[in-house]
Amino acid sequence: MTLTIIGHLCKDLIHLPGKEEAVEESFGGIMFTLLTLANLMGERDCIQPVFGVGQADYDALMEQLSPYKNVDVSGIYKFKGPTNQVQLFYQQDAKTRVECSKNISASIPFNRIKPYLDGDGVLINMISGSDITLETLGYIRMEVRERGIPIHFDFHSLTLGTDQEFKRFRRSITDWRRWCFMLNTIQMSEEEALGLSAERYDEKTLTNHMMPLMVETLLITRSERGVTVIVQDIHKKLTQKDIAGVSFGPTVDATGCGDVFGAAFLYNLLKSKDSFIAAEFANKAAALNATFQGTRELQGLRAKLEQLGVTPAKPGTNGKNANGSKPSGNPAS
Repeated sequence: MTLTIIGHLCKDLIHLPGKEEAVEESFGGIMFTLLTLANLMGERDCIQPVFGVGQADYDALMEQLSPYKNVDVSGIYKFKGPTNQVQLFYQQDAKTRVECSKNISASIPFNRIKPYLDGDGVLINMISGSDITLETLGYIRMEVRERGIPIHFDFHSLTLGTDQEFKRFRRSITDWRRWCFMLNTIQMSEEEALGLSAERYDEKTLTNHMMPLMVETLLITRSERGVTVIVQDIHKKLTQKDIAGVSFGPTVDATGCGDVFGAAFLYNLLKSKDSFIAAEFANKAAALNATFQGTRELQGLRAKLEQLGVTPAKPGTNGKNANGSKPSGNPAS
């Protein structure tokens, strides 16, 4: 299996409750996606990340990735200036946070991405919100459509603006329909879903507007409460399943849980061909990540999941298409 991942790298400075100084500084952003896949996929598989890194951080990044033989680093490029820096200030519950982003990188150009669109799937994670332009997404869609390569798109920070103090704030997206058009699977948190449209559509209304845009699966993540999966079959019938949250211990750091979810979901979707099975696995992978501090503990993710009895689906578990001709679950009302 070969997967292409696209999104901005960050340098995360994490401030936990009661700590004035950052207690964790590490590569974050698309790094959560990359390391999740690197640890879940086999040595014969290939992950093709496409993103830039500030030239001062390039060598350190390459050293951190050097143990992973399934990561093709040729799509990672250097740029002048600093890597995007993100400061995360967590509140007492270790889940609610204030995010400040500084030195956001320039959008990844399509000519960097095009040579790596020859795999089994593409994951686009809008880490900063300006990772790619809408025009670039259109080019990606045209490039992969005829070859039947699925795109998983995480809205993430596309729904965030930045104020004069570099704090992120929720905002609606006037052209959200153009972003969603012809994407196989779309991921967003419940907060992102609520604030996506200027009309502030509720989830049912948003779903009814989004799925006709040729979207196969919509995933609405709900933190520790799990995820809602809405699948559209080839007959345009919607089926919804609410997957309850799980816990593998106290939440240490919720950073990157959505990134881990998206990576684990796409990987398992391509194996199982079932969005519900893939979401069950991704839900558990994200829950385990919440017990980690930063990206370093993602090493050995697969082994840690297996110790908990959580394993990826075997290829072709149900023999159905990725959009599920007869998915299990409750019909969406």
